Amino acid sequence: MRDADFPLYSLTPFTTLDYPDKTACIAWFAGCNMRCAYCYNVPIVTGAGQISCAEFIKFLDKRKGKLSGVVFSGGECTLSPAFLPLASEVKSRGFLLKVDTNGSNLTIIGQAISLNLIDYIALDFKATKEKFLKVSGSNLYKNFLQTLEFLLQTGFKFEVRTTVHTDLLNEADISEMSEILYEHGYRGVYYLQNFLDTGENFGNLTQAKAKFDPNLIRSNLEIGLRNF
Repeated sequence: MRDADFPLYSLTPFTTLDYPDKTACIAWFAGCNMRCAYCYNVPIVTGAGQISCAEFIKFLDKRKGKLSGVVFSGGECTLSPAFLPLASEVKSRGFLLKVDTNGSNLTIIGQAISLNLIDYIALDFKATKEKFLKVSGSNLYKNFLQTLEFLLQTGFKFEVRTTVHTDLLNEADISEMSEILYEHGYRGVYYLQNFLDTGENFGNLTQAKAKFDPNLIRSNLEIGLRNF
């Protein structure tokens, strides 16, 4: 089965930005169950994997002593049949593992946490319930909430983040999303990431017509800004 044997679209051998306070590499898993309008990883989301499990393991062995962490991203990495086996390979080599996820696959996330395979999660909050389909191209809002609630109940270390493009989400939407997080018991930083225009995304978006003003957000949570 190619999805299991060749799960990765590409590798980023070194980053200091994607795992907080850690030197890391990024494994980009092919495939996703969302089609977020702002997503610029179109080839990763729609393409087939190019890198085999064996190649990735060989890569990990070469990075021992040079990196402290590994990031699983995508696409949606938790959908891959190779997710748990490769997470185990990462941990057995002494790396910390951060997982970027849309929260749609709680079963696998729960298994990985119970097996102590994940150290940190970045959970993407795509949109309010009313705008979730428009923004993400999916009806998986309930799945996101279930994962949020699970992570809060278990006390697992994670952050919540949202990509902002004012054609999709405005300050009132972000205020509502912050309130949803607060009402569910989240007390961490709520990170907002500015839309990155690479010239390619699922929604054919360009720079937003309206400027986003973080000062208009009403929030009981600390707001962290990235790339603004």
